[in-house]
Amino acid sequence: MTAPHPPLRSFGRLKSRAIKPRQAALMDTLLPSLRPPAGPFDPRALMPGAAEAWLEIGFGGGEHMAAQAARRPDVLLIGAEPFQNGVASALRHIDEQGLTNVRVHDGDVRELIARLPDASLDRVFILFPDPWPKARHNKRRLVQADTVAELARVLKPGGRLRFASDWADYVDWSLERILKDGRFDWTAHRADDWRVPPADHVTTRYEEKRLGDCAPVFLDFVRRPG
Repeated sequence: MTAPHPPLRSFGRLKSRAIKPRQAALMDTLLPSLRPPAGPFDPRALMPGAAEAWLEIGFGGGEHMAAQAARRPDVLLIGAEPFQNGVASALRHIDEQGLTNVRVHDGDVRELIARLPDASLDRVFILFPDPWPKARHNKRRLVQADTVAELARVLKPGGRLRFASDWADYVDWSLERILKDGRFDWTAHRADDWRVPPADHVTTRYEEKRLGDCAPVFLDFVRRPG
């Protein structure tokens, strides 16, 4: 029997420049204590008493994740990022700010999500993911029907999903696939609801570079009951 092929990678390179010595040391000393356990796990078990459990997919350099965690010390925030330089940067933010409510998965988020129980998350962020803009590479985009289905599974009824991108085609692509799943409601009522950054958004250095082909677009969704 032939083993199933693993899903296509939705991310590019895993490492670029050499990691700075201090950050490299944190990869050895701090990261092991922040990794979620192997195998199935309940996020609430990682921080007993947490008011909510959030997931940030592809946290880049970790600025947004760290800022959200600092704002809400009562919330457990799990970040997933395969790019090692980004992980190292996030560890510096966590260490400098003394954050105790962050956990870090340094790998493919799809593997992490598969280990979560149903209705175990209150919020998910997908901010400026790799757009894979060439048509032949679209199949590598993170937002696919199966990924959306898994997010619907792990989000609680009333749980929130935020997608942001500065690539117009990826915005249209994601809006179509998230709504097609049938378990999410788009909260927008007027144009400013997707054109203006939400009040709790934290702008990152990557976002400020404006590498896409449009102004940043923010799509907020709520998981339907049932």
